[in-house]
Amino acid sequence: MKTASATQRPDRALLRNTLMRLTMPQKLLSIVVTLVVALIWWPLLQRLVRFGDSIDYSGLHALGSDGLSFIQHYGTYVWWFVGLLCTLLIIYMLYNFVIFTYGLWQQRAVSESTLNTLIPQLSPDACEVIHWTWAERRNPITIGDLQRASRELGSGRFEKIRLAERQAALLNTHRNAETVPTNDLQSPEFHV
Repeated sequence: MKTASATQRPDRALLRNTLMRLTMPQKLLSIVVTLVVALIWWPLLQRLVRFGDSIDYSGLHALGSDGLSFIQHYGTYVWWFVGLLCTLLIIYMLYNFVIFTYGLWQQRAVSESTLNTLIPQLSPDACEVIHWTWAERRNPITIGDLQRASRELGSGRFEKIRLAERQAALLNTHRNAETVPTNDLQSPEFHV
């Protein structure tokens, strides 16, 4: 007899492989966009720094010799700082792009042919967890639902579902059971 964790390993591997195949276009798009932006930004950053090095501050003689020497000495660092700020801004925008495409991809419906291939290979426990993670029944199963099912399988969701069912059954039996009569002061047997 297989244990729950022994049956979960192949299920999680099947889900992981299916999810890898389904999310590969999003990952490739994110990598390509990041590489293209990096290849464009690196030469621009170098040009920005060279521009900062080539600036002649001698026209600022109104600042005095001390102010002029200060600006000439630290001017390069200012342009490096501007380049660093622009780089951080670009990284932030790329991060938001990746998160946005990830969110869009999670909302994509899983094709019927993919489910027809996947579901027969999964254990009934894994199918129960997918059923549990599929919250919006009016919409088809999404990539996000399968991702959540994979995570929940790893955290022992099937056992938690069964525990919740046993607890609900226990509560229902006590709620529906007839109460045993007690010796109440108002009962007719007491006043005899």
